[in-house]
Amino acid sequence: MTAADDRAWVEAAVAAHEAGLLRFATTIVGATAALDVVQDTFVELCTADRSRVEGHLAPWLFTVCRNRAISARRKTARLRPQEEADVDAMPGSEPTRSLEDKNEARTVVAALEGLGERDREVVSLRFAGDLSYKEIAEVTGLTVSHVGVILHHAIRSVRAEVARREAGRTA
Repeated sequence: MTAADDRAWVEAAVAAHEAGLLRFATTIVGATAALDVVQDTFVELCTADRSRVEGHLAPWLFTVCRNRAISARRKTARLRPQEEADVDAMPGSEPTRSLEDKNEARTVVAALEGLGERDREVVSLRFAGDLSYKEIAEVTGLTVSHVGVILHHAIRSVRAEVARREAGRTA
């Protein structure tokens, strides 16, 4: 393989996975730090042995991203609420709908924050990272069936919490 082949491979990986990695890293360290975490992830890809990464690129990238994000979070000794990172950046074409969207997003974010760290991570890998159950299992070290159980319970818990909060608003 030539250097041009390797460069094209890394560029294709960036194009395919950057958005998902940014969403995932944001759930751990917030939007600003997520940019650095994802950049570091791709820098590591540039120095990785391609033959050891091919065939499981997405799980490898998300594992590296996860480890970098956790290290960054420990280094700063703070966890920025997801609400600050994503809700304020939501576009809306009309003010009323935008406000409703933000309120709905805050409700979901608050419900997600009520989950345990492992459950939040699995949900984030599935929905922010768009990983399959098998890929999530590779990233987290869980079994595929355990990933499914965690997602099932986490989603049920989030739905119940959102319903509870919505009922509280209308009461």
